[in-house]
Amino acid sequence: MNFKYSKKDKLKSKKLIEQLFTEGKALSVFPLRLVYLKTEFEDKSILKTGVSVSKRLHKTAVSRNSIKRLLREAYRLNKPLYFNNSSTSYAFMILYLSKDGTTFDTLNDSMKMLFKKFLDKNAD
Repeated sequence: MNFKYSKKDKLKSKKLIEQLFTEGKALSVFPLRLVYLKTEFEDKSILKTGVSVSKRLHKTAVSRNSIKRLLREAYRLNKPLYFNNSSTSYAFMILYLSKDGTTFDTLNDSMKMLFKKFLDKNAD
């Protein structure tokens, strides 16, 4: 199992992010929301993922960055458990919706439920 979250796994393309929010589908497990889009990547990667925390809900950069670090870590640890045998390429954007701060354990549990919900809906 590969627990890395390397540069090729990160969602960076502005065009793809814009397409993701216009054409993508969404799932929610509070306090997370997953926006996803089935797509093909030139570098043949299976998943490209980005994380986002609202500036309106979390005013200071310190709190936003802290939550984003926790989101990326929860994603990194759970990705191989749920997507190791996936053959379909997806672009993901994981959004944090709550006004309150969080702990890693609550985010990790929410991430697991979110991935289970995604796999149940998109079994391939």
